[in-house]
Parts: sequence; structure tokens; C-alpha cells
Amino acid sequence: MATAATWKSLFADWPAGLPRRGVMLSLLNETIPFNNFWLRGEMVLLERKNPDTAGSRYILTSYDGIDSVRFIDPLSEQTIAAAGFSAATPVASLS
Repeated sequence: MATAATWKSLFADWPAGLPRRGVMLSLLNETIPFNNFWLRGEMVLLERKNPDTAGSRYILTSYDGIDSVRFIDPLSEQTIAAAGFSAATPVASLS
């Protein structure tokens, strides 16, 4: 499981070429689609395109409440690299 600092870094360093939208899964197993976000200290404010069943369009959550983030837009290798990811290094054969 990622730490709060890891999630904070992801949102703070969101690649410029990637739309600020996706789907966040909380530790409470709540799926939250978002189409924009803002940062404040140890929290992220997610904007929903459509209100949820309670009528909420904005969700304020702490980074330590995030389980995973899903991207809905295609990711290019350049965008993935800009997000800090690199290709896995092949493991040398044991034989």
C-alpha cells in the first residue's frame, strides 16, 4: 500500500500533459471518479463531474485515505516517465 507521502507526490507532480481526471478508490472501498483536483496541506479536494447519490460534487480526503488511483485517459511512455516511473530492469538469468 502506498503511503500518504506517495499519493501527495503523485497529485503535486501530476504530469502537465495528462488531464487532471481519473478514479480514486478510498481505503473504505468507495470509488470516486473525478475530473479535477486541488491540493491543500495533507488533503486533496476532488471534483466530481456529476453529483453522487447524496448530491455531493466535491470530496475532501486525506492522502492516507487513498488506496489506489486509476487513470481514464491513455498514457504515453513520455507521460509515464514524467510521472516518475521507469521500465523494469530485466533480471539476469540464474543459469
